[in-house]
Amino acid sequence: MLTATILALVAAVLHALWNLSVKQSISDRFLALWGQFFVAGVLSAVVLVVAGGIPARGFLWAGLSGLTHVPYCLLLAKAYSVGDFSVAYPIARGGGALVAGLGGIALLGDTFRTVGLIGMVVVACGLIALAGRSASTQVIVALCLAATIGVYSVLDAKGIRSVDTPLYAAATFICVTMTTSCYALASGRGSQMVSAMRSYWRRFVVMGIASGITYALVQIAFQRAPVGYVTCLRESSVLIAAFVGARYLGEGHAARRMAAAAVVLVGLLLLVVGQ
Repeated sequence: MLTATILALVAAVLHALWNLSVKQSISDRFLALWGQFFVAGVLSAVVLVVAGGIPARGFLWAGLSGLTHVPYCLLLAKAYSVGDFSVAYPIARGGGALVAGLGGIALLGDTFRTVGLIGMVVVACGLIALAGRSASTQVIVALCLAATIGVYSVLDAKGIRSVDTPLYAAATFICVTMTTSCYALASGRGSQMVSAMRSYWRRFVVMGIASGITYALVQIAFQRAPVGYVTCLRESSVLIAAFVGARYLGEGHAARRMAAAAVVLVGLLLLVVGQ
């Protein structure tokens, strides 16, 4: 459990950093996401070939996760276009943690003691409070994004448990690369994809590696702890988002968002105790 906790917290830091990069990236944020996932997918293919692959059943869940990542990328790009980083990120990740936790209990047989369940609720409430009063469009988009996060988290938890190897993360990135690339091409972005890769390949490589490491750490953690526990710890990255958004991106409300972050910390403590 300690290993899962450390992996999830490291993933939280990396996750916040690459999301901040997307927020500050090129105008078409979907292409920014596609670029980093493309790099991660190519590197993952090399890793999977060298390591000898995974059982075929793993690709079923990885493929479903890849399909879910198309609306995830579209909604994430939209969320960062219509809302503040410190608004969109907390709602999406907090709601996603709650959906994943409930999905793990309902579909994967995960269990929590009562105090752990209370901790999940407190975490979700604290994350939502971080967003404060925001425009309805921002909230709706972020909540839809949260649903996709919860869905692919449960799919990936099932997938890695079915093959029992962290190499599942590589299979997921390959599938995400395929689905997002197909969507980008089908939506007429072919020339923009080439242009973006030529102009921003260095950013894509750095962020692709960061997102790959983040995802792999979470998948390994899923092997060692319930999906809701891992997902909620990973979403402690909203503390970073609240601080960066308020202090460095000029989004304001620093005192209120830091107070809400304290609620999140209490919820995480309850979650750990209740496991």
